[in-house]
Amino acid sequence: MRCSRQNRENGFTLIELLIAMALALVVIGALSGAFVSHRKAFNTQEQVSEMIQGARAAMDMIGSEVKMAGYDPTRAGIIGIPYSATQLEVRADLNGDGDTSDTHEDIIYTYDSGNKQIDRNTGGGAQPFAENIQSFTFQYLDNGGNATATAADIRQIQITITARTAKPDPDYSTNSGYRTYTLTSYVTPPNLDF
Repeated sequence: MRCSRQNRENGFTLIELLIAMALALVVIGALSGAFVSHRKAFNTQEQVSEMIQGARAAMDMIGSEVKMAGYDPTRAGIIGIPYSATQLEVRADLNGDGDTSDTHEDIIYTYDSGNKQIDRNTGGGAQPFAENIQSFTFQYLDNGGNATATAADIRQIQITITARTAKPDPDYSTNSGYRTYTLTSYVTPPNLDF
């Protein structure tokens, strides 16, 4: 008599294989969801960091140039900061020739609301200075910290820059999806008469 041999090979049945694939899909789906979520958070944080860095760099440079306002080594009577409601103008006689007609001696900052940027003009025409700026305001202050419109009374400037992210965040419902950062600085030019 002949003995029947049983198939002793071990393997997966079709059902076991389908269950393993379904579990693998669940794990891969969870991992990809976490990856997408982390990537989105990283992109948002990267934009916020870029926005803050841009606002701080712009404020630092504007503040440095405003501090030079009124530098007048020849005592020619230069008005360091002429009053204007639409632009921030800074004058300084950097080369000591008695006027502010040379390049970089008369700097004008203006806000371009259409392009959401601050422009800077040093004599060669307005150039983009800071981008993704939602607002740029300045207020002229006198000795007592009161607002003034008289150029001879200007002793301090309050500068406010509100920057925004380059792209809107669809999950952020405020401000049309743009995250914003507001930076305010009071700058007192030491060259203006006290």
